[in-house]
Amino acid sequence: MKKFELTSESIVKLGRKLYRIRALVAFGDVEEGELGGFLEKEENLSQDGTAWVYGDATVRGNAEVSGDATVRGNAEVSGNATVSGNATVRGTATVCGTATVSGDATVRGDATVGGNATVSENATVSGNATVRGTATVRGTATVSRNATVSGNATVRGTATVC
Repeated sequence: MKKFELTSESIVKLGRKLYRIRALVAFGDVEEGELGGFLEKEENLSQDGTAWVYGDATVRGNAEVSGDATVRGNAEVSGNATVSGNATVRGTATVCGTATVSGDATVRGDATVGGNATVSENATVSGNATVRGTATVRGTATVSRNATVSGNATVRGTATVC
């Protein structure tokens, strides 16, 4: 059973046409008929779980939101990025490239997670922070403010980089 459909309402973002979504059934905190954010194609959002794209958030390219993950506000997920589990991307945050945000991780504010970076478990990336390359942020680690974690770096445990 499908939980959402693409509507005829659309926007163009970086040369790609994205369509607003509408819930076909109630699930999680989403009501039947509720409008969500914008997808380039149905494959950007799993029909399983309670994953949802809210507000004016966008998911494009081959990016996928699945499980019980949420993308909110004006956040963007693009490229081949994945947001899964109970992860949240919100604010004006960007997840792009082949980056992965999973578990109970949060990316918020103006933060960017790109390249082949991974943010997982209960980690948080916020503010104007950037995580890129093959960097990993996990555990309950926090990367915030204007910090950049790149290359093959790993931030884990209860570490804070700001």
